[in-house]
Amino acid sequence: MTSRVLVIGLDCLDPGLVERFLDDLPTLRGLIEAGEFRRLRSVDPPITVPAWMCAFTGRDPGELGIYGFRNRADRSYDGLRIATSAAFRAPALWDELGGMGLRSIVVGVPGTYPPRPIRGLLVSGFLAPGIDRDYTFPRSLKHRIAEIVGEYIIDVRDFRTEDKDHVIEEVHRMTGRRFALMGALLSGERWDLAVMVEMGPDRIHHALWAHHDRTHPKHDPDSPYKDAIRDYYRFLDGWVGRLLEALPVDTQVIVMSDHGIQPMYGGIAVNEWLIREGYLALREYPREPVRMDDLIARGLVDWSRTVAWGEGGYYGRIFLNVRGREPAGVVPPGDYEAVRRELAAKLASLPDERGNPLGTRVLFPEDIYREVNGIPPDLLVYFGGLRWRSIGTVGRGMIHWHENDTGPDDANHAPDGVFIASPALAGRDLSLLDIHDLILGLFR
Repeated sequence: MTSRVLVIGLDCLDPGLVERFLDDLPTLRGLIEAGEFRRLRSVDPPITVPAWMCAFTGRDPGELGIYGFRNRADRSYDGLRIATSAAFRAPALWDELGGMGLRSIVVGVPGTYPPRPIRGLLVSGFLAPGIDRDYTFPRSLKHRIAEIVGEYIIDVRDFRTEDKDHVIEEVHRMTGRRFALMGALLSGERWDLAVMVEMGPDRIHHALWAHHDRTHPKHDPDSPYKDAIRDYYRFLDGWVGRLLEALPVDTQVIVMSDHGIQPMYGGIAVNEWLIREGYLALREYPREPVRMDDLIARGLVDWSRTVAWGEGGYYGRIFLNVRGREPAGVVPPGDYEAVRRELAAKLASLPDERGNPLGTRVLFPEDIYREVNGIPPDLLVYFGGLRWRSIGTVGRGMIHWHENDTGPDDANHAPDGVFIASPALAGRDLSLLDIHDLILGLFR
């Protein structure tokens, strides 16, 4: 049985970048030399929500019934809801350890807002709407946070912007304050498990990937921001080092990420494609680009003639309009599987605008999850192996986009994250779903 476990979660920290920058990262290099470094396979989809809670519950997205930031709450057409802590019903590590009489400090884990009581302290993750809300347990903790770091930064809310100086400054401020808070809590509290998740790597990757990646079509070799990601990794490594300085020598340290990063070359306007192929019918085509939520809210979708519709995001979600399942369903239940597989085959063969194969993967929920709970997409679509995102917007009359409909973003998630343990802990290849049992086993 171990004495203490510290998990430093770095959202989107990429194994390839860690390897490339390792000479500039003395803290991570020291942990690796004293322990181990492995690629950590994420879940499907490799998205922050639900990936972190998959790691800390040991349940896959299907078992949790959470398939992304927003999920269908019911079979209505406008029932997408942001995943809150109430949606994650499986016990997390800190819940189980609390039942064993052990105390936890949990800071910034996505999926923990609104905060629920734990045996210890909890600071909600990035979906908390602001520090003016009750985002901590106990409630009084937020006043203590203000005394420690001043204005705590939950997230860089507007990281999809052309103002790169703003993003860089805010990411550094956010990271510094989160680590300063974690250091103060570790020093001033009794704890057995401590878990933090820092969103900085994800935000800086999405904001500045094209400036960093010389292979990206939008790369400018003269960009003043071309070293911003490397500089941030150095900055991050320094904060990890400061956090480790005060730890007892018998602490098991884990540094991990929920997924990696890769270039994003464009987007597929999935609903435009469905319209073109005759699966999605509108009462009126919009005169300007409109997101799917707004199309539905305006009553512009003709559900009596619609077979399927899609949602935008880092991956595509396709929902079939099934008779007896959706309010105005048209697909006979007996034809459901044939229609679904027809759609999957067509999506998988969709080329880029030059006619070249995209390499799209289409996944069936029942094939990739141990259970399928909640209301899953009928199909999960990784356009170009996630090198193209799904664009839900309708109104431009084109399938292939080379900008993001939610703001500047030139990167998408990759399926492998980082696992660093010191001392060495696993000794084998791991997936995100192994993390729960691996850590829980240290306390038994």
